[in-house]
Amino acid sequence: MLDTALKIIREEGADRLTLGHLAARAGVSKPVAYDHFGTRSGLLIELYRNIDTTRVRAFQDAMAAQDHSVEKTARALADAYITCAADTTDEFHAVGAALAGSEEKAAVFQELLDQNVDMFVTVLMPHSSLAPSELVRRCVGLVGAGEALSAALLRHAYSEAAAVETFAALIEGGLSMFSRRP
Repeated sequence: MLDTALKIIREEGADRLTLGHLAARAGVSKPVAYDHFGTRSGLLIELYRNIDTTRVRAFQDAMAAQDHSVEKTARALADAYITCAADTTDEFHAVGAALAGSEEKAAVFQELLDQNVDMFVTVLMPHSSLAPSELVRRCVGLVGAGEALSAALLRHAYSEAAAVETFAALIEGGLSMFSRRP
């Protein structure tokens, strides 16, 4: 049903995504959709999580497939993070906008931030000689910096290229303090 929900958002927009419309498009009864998601907010939250999780896994898989230098790792993290934030035309932003104002969104947003911290830890771990708890704290700070730069980008305070370069420099600077360079 989540794939069908994404299709509805792509083809018709987030406002058209209701549990009834999803049920009809997915070929299931309304009670099935309501039993599975509970509410429209429940559906949007699952969709939001699913999109973010898919992106994080794809990025981690791409990073694991190659041995990257500290510089390339920092650049790849910065580029992926900022580019994702800059793309306000995709489903992730449409679902986020549809969730705006819901009480559940704040909790889900924190969960997704934590997931991004975990991604940073996983990707940066091969370059770190820090204790895991210290690496986690530093990654919390890096993700916070990424969020701030993303917000500034969306306010048109910086170009996307400038935001990526700044974030890459912050990541690399943080890494240079604790990296294991060959």
